[in-house]
Amino acid sequence: MADTPERFQVHESGAYFHGTKADLRVGDFLTPGYQSNYRPDHTSNYVYMTKVLDGAVLAAEMATGAGRPRVYIVEPDGDVEDDPNVTDKKFPGNPTHSFRSPRPVKVTGEVTDWVGHTPEYLNRFRAGLEALKQRGANVLYD
Repeated sequence: MADTPERFQVHESGAYFHGTKADLRVGDFLTPGYQSNYRPDHTSNYVYMTKVLDGAVLAAEMATGAGRPRVYIVEPDGDVEDDPNVTDKKFPGNPTHSFRSPRPVKVTGEVTDWVGHTPEYLNRFRAGLEALKQRGANVLYD
């Protein structure tokens, strides 16, 4: 769609992406049951992914941990479902193309030529998340 914001445009490859600070290799699997990238006190029941490169970049930049932000191309093992944390809660109809899987997701490549967000944008994003937390509205559907 011509009026779709860039941050919601599906990547031309149609691939799924996962943003993180974990140092992974092609052939590795991301599996549910590990510490969340965003809430260190939470064990995630799903592996999250998106078909929007910008979304994976933001996820990598926002992930906790000491590693550098990385964006991996991933291949789910089976069906995926819409991520209820953004779809039909914040962005009806899944325009962010955000998904999750309760099954392992295989790393098939890494995107290294992505462009990150400005420090100002990331600070505003973090401030928005903190405001949700202060209001008790940072609900996680996991």
